[in-house]
Amino acid sequence: MTEQPSLSLPARLWLAFLCFWRVLVSRPFAQAVWPLSESYDSGKLVSGAPPPAALPSPTPPKAAPPALPPEREHASALALLSMLQREGRLVDFLQENVAAFSDAEVGAAARIVHEGCRKVVKQYLTLEPVLPETEGASVTVPQGFDAHRIRLTGNVAGQPPHAGALKHHGWVTKEVKFPSVSPALDPRVLAPAEVELA
Repeated sequence: MTEQPSLSLPARLWLAFLCFWRVLVSRPFAQAVWPLSESYDSGKLVSGAPPPAALPSPTPPKAAPPALPPEREHASALALLSMLQREGRLVDFLQENVAAFSDAEVGAAARIVHEGCRKVVKQYLTLEPVLPETEGASVTVPQGFDAHRIRLTGNVAGQPPHAGALKHHGWVTKEVKFPSVSPALDPRVLAPAEVELA
């Protein structure tokens, strides 16, 4: 056992006086001190307060992952555009200056684009109208309607419910079945160049 170096003789006398009266008048204090007295008698009492536990070192904040380049962040959109090009030649059609073509020629090209693009949309997306009514039908827009799903046009005044005519039923995607884009592929390539060898 080591002596408590900070306790002088007057301090020990005061402590002895204090402990004497507290042991005499306080049963809980006496019960708390009793094990210390027994440890002292058996030579197992270690003076001084136990060393404080080492504080855990602060965990450094995790570094944010590096931002993806735009072509990787929007790889799914580029993949969809690539499929629309492959099946419906959509990019070719949009990049073409159709002003010089007749309506019949544009209509014939649009038929090919429509058929191919429709095939892609049906294969990878499940769509349904936002409102089931037919266009032109009378509909009521209730209170608390979702402005992202229903857009009011015309004479918009007052508070809902609003009564009006359905001009377009809208579209909402129920299911998306896009294939994953392989990291090995460059999503910027919408269609490869084609070279026919002789």
